[in-house]
Amino acid sequence: MINYASREINCKIVYYGTGLGGKTTNLEYIYSRVNPETKGKMISLATETERTLFFDFLPIDLGEVRGFKTRFHLYTVPGQVYYNASRRLILKGVDGIVFIADSQASRAEANIESMHNLHENLETYGYDLKEIPFAIQYNKRDMTDILPVGDLRSQINPMGVPDFEGIAIEGKGVFETLSCVSKLVVKALG
Repeated sequence: MINYASREINCKIVYYGTGLGGKTTNLEYIYSRVNPETKGKMISLATETERTLFFDFLPIDLGEVRGFKTRFHLYTVPGQVYYNASRRLILKGVDGIVFIADSQASRAEANIESMHNLHENLETYGYDLKEIPFAIQYNKRDMTDILPVGDLRSQINPMGVPDFEGIAIEGKGVFETLSCVSKLVVKALG
């Protein structure tokens, strides 16, 4: 979305993945570290068991696209597939996606199910994940009983998109993942 009055291009980045995988933790960490002068208020829409978070910020280091500053709006989707209508709605108009995978072996099936759900929900809008800036973060690398990154890649990253190891609660991999997808979005705009 282009705002000519403020000379800004507004881009929507959605954090997608399983319940309790680290989507909210990623956004909370980013929000806590972004310059207060460049960010909007964080909004949390709560259901009985899930939260959807939203905030926007204007990164200074990404520069301009054809004389326009780029503002990013970051969203999380509810992790439970039970809230699929909300997940689908949040994807409408998406410019970039970060998939947060839970590295624990016990969450492998949930990761695969959530990735399939992402593909299905994008298809309802006629979007193709191969054409959307996309990165994956393998979160919770500090936990016991985690899968090797190679196994995670074969299960949920057959396209070979950029991927990162993360420990969101400590901030490890958080900004690397966001920076990657943000740069891909800006490149797509160019």
